[in-house]
Amino acid sequence: MWRKASGMVRETSSWKTRRQGRTEAPTAATTTTTPTSNRTRTHTTQGLIITWSQLAVVAAVAALLNSSDCQAGRAPPEPYYGSYVGEFTNFAHGIKGRIYAVDESTLFVKSFAYDGTGPDAFFWVGKTPRPSPDGYIIPYPEEYMGMDPPILQAHNGTDILLRLPMGKRIKDIRWLSVWCRRFTVDFGEVFIPTNLGVPKPRVLPEFKRLAHGLRSSNISVLDARTFYIPNLHYDGAGPDAYFWVGNGSEPNIMGIKVPNEVGSLEPLRGYQGEDIEIQLPANLTVYDIDWLAVWCVEYRHNFGHVYIPRDLDVPPALGQTKITTTTTPRPAVYSNCREILPNRLQVKWELQGEHLLVELFGRIAENQYMAFGLSGANGRPQMAQSDVVVAFYDTNARVFRAEDYFISDLSQCDGQRGACPDERIGARNDVIVVSGDRKNGVTSIRYKRLLQTNEAIYDVPIPIDREVSVIAAIGPLNARKEANAHSHTASDHNQDDIRINFGARNDHACKSSLYDVKDETGPKPWPTRKIQGVRKFRASIGPTGGKRGYTPITGVPSWGIAWYVNDLLIPEITVERGQTYEFIIEGGNDPSMPARYHPFYITDSPEGGLGQKVGLDARKQKAYAGVEYDEDGDAIPTGGGRYCEWEHQTVDRSLEIETFEEYMKTLEYKCEDGEPGYLNWTVPMDAPNQLYYQCFTHNNLGWKINVVDMGASGGSSVGVNLIVFIGLVATRLLLTGRVLA
Repeated sequence: MWRKASGMVRETSSWKTRRQGRTEAPTAATTTTTPTSNRTRTHTTQGLIITWSQLAVVAAVAALLNSSDCQAGRAPPEPYYGSYVGEFTNFAHGIKGRIYAVDESTLFVKSFAYDGTGPDAFFWVGKTPRPSPDGYIIPYPEEYMGMDPPILQAHNGTDILLRLPMGKRIKDIRWLSVWCRRFTVDFGEVFIPTNLGVPKPRVLPEFKRLAHGLRSSNISVLDARTFYIPNLHYDGAGPDAYFWVGNGSEPNIMGIKVPNEVGSLEPLRGYQGEDIEIQLPANLTVYDIDWLAVWCVEYRHNFGHVYIPRDLDVPPALGQTKITTTTTPRPAVYSNCREILPNRLQVKWELQGEHLLVELFGRIAENQYMAFGLSGANGRPQMAQSDVVVAFYDTNARVFRAEDYFISDLSQCDGQRGACPDERIGARNDVIVVSGDRKNGVTSIRYKRLLQTNEAIYDVPIPIDREVSVIAAIGPLNARKEANAHSHTASDHNQDDIRINFGARNDHACKSSLYDVKDETGPKPWPTRKIQGVRKFRASIGPTGGKRGYTPITGVPSWGIAWYVNDLLIPEITVERGQTYEFIIEGGNDPSMPARYHPFYITDSPEGGLGQKVGLDARKQKAYAGVEYDEDGDAIPTGGGRYCEWEHQTVDRSLEIETFEEYMKTLEYKCEDGEPGYLNWTVPMDAPNQLYYQCFTHNNLGWKINVVDMGASGGSSVGVNLIVFIGLVATRLLLTGRVLA
């Protein structure tokens, strides 16, 4: 049991930091009764009566201030309003004010003055060399009634916050003006310095997990006084626990309470994955502290903490921080809901100013994602060139995630093209996770995104004045926690054109909750095919067989396509050491077409994708065939050839077909012009017992090669598997007229 700290209960008091130049001691004479004694203990000096409790507060404050002496230069000078931009140059109507960049999208005008007599004046910004009609309004006040922003009123020394609209950032503008729109007159202007550095929020690690189930996702310092704590978990069982800040190498008793998300100093309640925002007490900033903790005052016990870096450059706390948390008041029921995938995926949404708030509900497993966004072509569901959000639960980091994706091609992301997170191709993730939950087999993730971002290439503006075609899908995550290809069934992606007007109200077509849907068992997987005693193989591409094929066989997600060897879906191949084998390869040879470029190679990696790997990841696997190395040690694929693929004649019917042989009858074999590639491989005598045939450019397309000693595979006898192989060749002859060379 933790030793109880008798009488050492700290209270908050009025005080100022060293940066304000003075401190204030308590002035009222009070007494405190300790819980372990009936006697009242006070300390009196020259007529001033101070309790031990108050002495503890004074000591805690003194510790913070003394620590500040050791941290000279850590905090910006006071008063701090952000990066200085300049002063208004007045041309008419008495324009005055000093302008600061608070953060990437907010300006602060200190002591703004204007006589208010202009007939059609607004704060006006643009990127032309000088203020001109080619600009746009910054509404002030930000919240207003009606369709049009209000005309600027008179001001005399007013402090004003200006938030740039529609996702614009300070780096996108060259000037701020007080502009008369009717007469195209510039009343006053200031220019934004080139390469102006602006303060930015700082992401910290999660809470260190020490006691009472305390954990969170990465904590953010939004401004000099505000912390954002997402996915907060705490069992609420601490008898006297608070958010707690202070100085020193570890959390200690010389700390200060921080009010909870509703401004209360009551002991903390329990949290179950909530997103909250807390603010430091007045006159205290993140520059004054070394850590934020959850601390039990009564037992002097640290439940968990996060350290505050000394190199912070975060926005000042001027009231500009506005985020949506799970404790922010919001409507209990969305006015809009659509069921995109029957009994599997619902989307609810509502407009919040310049943002679209979306909540996805999906019946998905922990190794799956749900995706939703704007179709690549209006009028039909098209994945290529689409802008989507991929949402899932990250089982490694134990957080809910929503990632901004751009799908340039229907292929796995190779770092440049394919189904790629924006951040992986040099852009940014413009999606903000608000909250997440998982219960009764349903994962719900709430996120928000600006209607219009600043990325013209990878982000598509979300219209609110008309219907737009949307797409949705459910599929598996790969080892990188990125989206792999989904199955081509009606339950995994929308096959019909679905249109939504995101500006509409009461578009509520969901008839029931996904929580009420009964879970259905999946189909029986097809058994693994095996090939042994064969020296010649043909490798081409084909579908994965949905929930009966690749993933049930291998236990890992697929990209939606897989190797077909001798017309069998990822068979296990047995080879003998010292023997030579021939592979006829039809996986594509055009690197500019990533969806049809799958060089064949043999490796000790169960994942493959050597072409995607760099550094240590590349050195972790060894290639045994299909790869050469240049003078710099870079891997070059040699297992290319024309592209041939088994394609669905109509749609994927794997769910309704119980045998692979019958499934093959629903496919047709198509080849591009050109010649196949050839790979001759003599199995090394020191080859390990387990190898894999894989795709050089993408992960998880192949399966096992069992390596045995010479003669151990049973010679040329293939038993039942050879009969299956001959039968499939006959099937191909009937379907395509092609003969296996």
